[in-house]
Parts: sequence; structure tokens; C-alpha cells
Amino acid sequence: MNTLRREIFLHCQAILFDMDGVLLDSTAAVARVWKGWAQEHGFDPDHVAHIAQGRPSLTTIRELLPHADHEAENRIVERREIEDLEGVVACAGARELLAALPQERWALVTSSTGPLAKVRLRAGGLPWPKYVVTGSDIVRGKPDPEPFLKGAAILGIAPADCLVLEDSPAGIRAGKAAGCRVLALRTTMTEEVLREAGPDWIVDNCANLTVAEIMPGGALRMKIRDATPVRLQSVAK
Repeated sequence: MNTLRREIFLHCQAILFDMDGVLLDSTAAVARVWKGWAQEHGFDPDHVAHIAQGRPSLTTIRELLPHADHEAENRIVERREIEDLEGVVACAGARELLAALPQERWALVTSSTGPLAKVRLRAGGLPWPKYVVTGSDIVRGKPDPEPFLKGAAILGIAPADCLVLEDSPAGIRAGKAAGCRVLALRTTMTEEVLREAGPDWIVDNCANLTVAEIMPGGALRMKIRDATPVRLQSVAK
């Protein structure tokens, strides 16, 4: 395994952020809701909490309960997630990074619904973005590229010029499938799991990423500290 860490600089036009595990530490709240739901339906709570990470809740429900009323079950899960905000806080470096970025140069791309995203961001003391793609805005959730393709489209920027920040294998695969460069964070998954999903680099959290310069025309020159490169063909531009 390549454990080399280095400081790199790269240019991008915009950043596409996942929410849970990237901007917000909501792991405990998410696990509580899904474990409770799993126990009610006779599933392994730890397994359900694991597979639910980074995907729309409807995807998990359809997979586990193929013959159920999926929309009804999803409303139950969403209500519980909205009500359970205990321990939801901003991830390290998230507040500072968002404050340094022009509003038109970043978007939130989350599998959560709009109402859930709003209450969680508020609980973590983070701003509501100008540009948002939620689980309610898409047909095919992560790992399908649709969420990040829509995120790039609403910003009016080519996916290849976007940097995706993700913490889950489903999100990493979605970002790569969309044609974006992907920076994975070691906030909720092990490095081995992240590496298998194929990001370009891995870092600890948002605190490893800073805006080095806003270029003429708005392009971003980003500094990434202690980055572990995953794909040898990934070259900082």
C-alpha cells in the first residue's frame, strides 16, 4: 500500500461537497436511527447502519424491503433523522473552508432530503448553500453519477473541473463516474475501504484543504496537506 503523504496544489473551478461525514459529523445520529429501524424489521443493526452510509435512504429501504411501502418507510426514517440531532456538529475545518469559498464556487450534493439537510446544517452551525442537490432532486442516487453531474450543471461548470469531497464508497464512485476528481476523507470509513472505491487522494478531513488563491475569473487554487495519492495517474494540475 502506498502510504506516501505529500502537500499538493491543484486548480479547480468548483468544489462539490457531500454533507454527512464531510461537512457534518452526524455518524452517531445516523447509526441510531438506522439501527433502531433495523431492529424493528429483524435485520442486523450494524450491517444496516453500514450499508446506509452515503446512499439515499430509499435505496436502502428498497434493497432490504422489496415488497414494502417504500415511501411510507422512508417518511418514518426521515422523521426520525430530523428529530435526532444529538451530537451533530461541524467536521474539523468545514466551517473555515466554506467561509473561504465564493458562494458560486461550491455546491452541496447530499443523499439527504432537503428538510433533513436544513436541520442538520443548522444544528452544526453551517450555512445553507446557494446551490444544492439533495436526494429529493435525483432519480438515481450515489453511486450513480447523477447527483454530481447535477451539482456541476447547476454551477455551470464541467465535471472534470470540479473537485468532489466524499467520505463513503458510494459517493467516491459517484464522483469518479461523473468525471470529477475526488478527495476522500477518513472521517467515517477506514483507509482500506476508501482506497478500494478509487478516489484520487485521501486526507483526514476538511482541515487538510485550504484555498491558496482565488484566480482571475474565479478559478480556485487549492492546497491539500498530507494527501495520500491513490491513483498513480492522478496529477495535480
